[in-house]
Amino acid sequence: MLEILYQDDDIVAVNKPANLAVHRSKFVGPDDAFLIDLLREQVDGRLHLAHRLDRATSGVLLVARSSEVASLLGEQFMGRTVSKRYLAVVRGWPDPEEGTIDYALPGSRDTGPRREASTDYRRLATVEVDIPLGRYDKQRYALMLAEPRTGRFRQIRKHFAHIHHPIVGDSQHGRGDHNRLFKQHFSSHRLLLHAERLTFTHPRTGADLAISASIDDTMQRVFSRFGWTDALGAVGISAASS
Repeated sequence: MLEILYQDDDIVAVNKPANLAVHRSKFVGPDDAFLIDLLREQVDGRLHLAHRLDRATSGVLLVARSSEVASLLGEQFMGRTVSKRYLAVVRGWPDPEEGTIDYALPGSRDTGPRREASTDYRRLATVEVDIPLGRYDKQRYALMLAEPRTGRFRQIRKHFAHIHHPIVGDSQHGRGDHNRLFKQHFSSHRLLLHAERLTFTHPRTGADLAISASIDDTMQRVFSRFGWTDALGAVGISAASS
């Protein structure tokens, strides 16, 4: 069962699990499960995706219950009036601790034209673990808050990789040795990127909505192990999973 975060006659918001494809595409196999199909088993009526999350990413996903509402929500995303907040675990300690990554990105094809892309980030906490890897006896990781201003394909993943602080668990843009370290020592087998909050205007009522999604057991375990619970609380995020 999918965790439904919000539901009314126009909108459904769910907490998308990591490693679950949102819909059928050329990037997934014919036997894979799809979030939109699972949601149809829980919610009656027509459903239309209002935006997308990568298969590997977890967190708030917005679904419209009519094509009209989907169009109205789409206008908000295109107009950049939707606020998106993500949590990410990256390799190393980004410095400066707060800033904006401005780096143009292509679409789903790396050979396509590049378009402007920017992501605000803030370093919430750091950790140094006593595990040798390569030429270093200790490894450094950081908990990041990311707020993309634009919505390009895999934007946050590519932006952190661009500044040489890839997200842990990213098999396309990250570091395989650090990904394996998290699998072996912290039982983390996922991309550590989570869409924690989505803020937008309800297209029917005009009310401002802020919908948050709790982290899963894997991220909760990692954050607890690294002592990051207080850092999350300082920005109003609970480390407890649902």
